[in-house]
Amino acid sequence: MGASITVEGLVMTYGSLRAVDDISFTVAPGEFFGLLGPNGAGKTTTLETVEGLRKATAGRVDIDGFDPWKRQPELQRRIGVQLQASSFFERLTAREQLSTFAALYGIGPERADALLEQVGLVEKAGDPVEKLSGGQKQRLSIACALVHDPEVLFLDEPTAALDPQSRRNLWDFLQGLNDSGRTVILTTHYMEEAETLCDRVAIIDHGRILELDTPDALIRGLDVPTRISLEPEAIGLDEARALPGALDVQQTAGSVVIETREPGPLLAELASRDALAGLAVSKGTLEDVFLSRTGREYRA
Repeated sequence: MGASITVEGLVMTYGSLRAVDDISFTVAPGEFFGLLGPNGAGKTTTLETVEGLRKATAGRVDIDGFDPWKRQPELQRRIGVQLQASSFFERLTAREQLSTFAALYGIGPERADALLEQVGLVEKAGDPVEKLSGGQKQRLSIACALVHDPEVLFLDEPTAALDPQSRRNLWDFLQGLNDSGRTVILTTHYMEEAETLCDRVAIIDHGRILELDTPDALIRGLDVPTRISLEPEAIGLDEARALPGALDVQQTAGSVVIETREPGPLLAELASRDALAGLAVSKGTLEDVFLSRTGREYRA
C-alpha cells in the first residue's frame, strides 16, 4: 500500500542560512522512517519540503514518480500530513472537524466516528476544539491526517504534549498503521519513540545527515560501556570500585551504577557475593547515539 520516497541533494536556504544542506535519503514502501535532530537542525524543514509545503532551493523530491511541490490531486489523495502546530475550524466540535475534513475527500461522516474511537476521543466528540487539551488536539490532528486513508503519512512530533499513557497508546496505533503497509515518516525528540517505531532513522544536525541506519545498528556501532545498576544496599562504593572490570562507579539517589566493558566476570563476581538486589543491565541506547553525534549543549 505504501509509496517509495526519494530525496536527492536537498538544499533549502533562507538568505545566508543554509537550513538544509545537501540531504539525500530513500524510504522504501511500507517503511517507518524517522528524522531526528536537535532544535533548529533542519528536520522539520526537510519534512515540509518532502510533503510539498516548501519549494526546495535545490535538489529533488520524488514520491512514486510525483513531485510533491506541484500538488497533483492524485498525489494529494495518497498522502496525509500532521503538522507540528495545526489550525482547526473555529467553533466546530471534534466530530464536526473530522466530518468536514472527510467531506473534502468525498468521504461520509461515519469515517469521523471510526477515527475518533481509534485515537481515543469518543468522549470528546461533541466538545468544541478550543475546549480540548493540547494532547487531545494533537490526537485530533493525526485523525484529520488519516481521514482519507492515505498510503503515506507524515508526522511532525506526533506525541508532543501527550501524557505517557496516551503516548504509548498512540505508538500502538501508529505501529498498526505501518503494519497495514503504509509508509510513515516522522520527526520526534523522543529517542525511545524512534527506537520503538522506526525501521531506520536519520540523525540530522546543521542541515546535514550525520547517521542513517536502523536503531539497532547505530547502537551496536556506538562504543559505550555496559551499565550495571544495583540497589545501594547490595554493595558499597568501595567494594564496587574493586570489582573486576569496573571502569567507573557512581551513586545516584536510588542506585549504584557500575560501568564496565567486561560484564561477564563482573556479574559473576556480584552473583558469588549474592549482591544482585535491584540488578539492571543496559548497553547503549539511541539517545546515547544521538548525544554522541549532536553534542550536549543547549539549543535555542
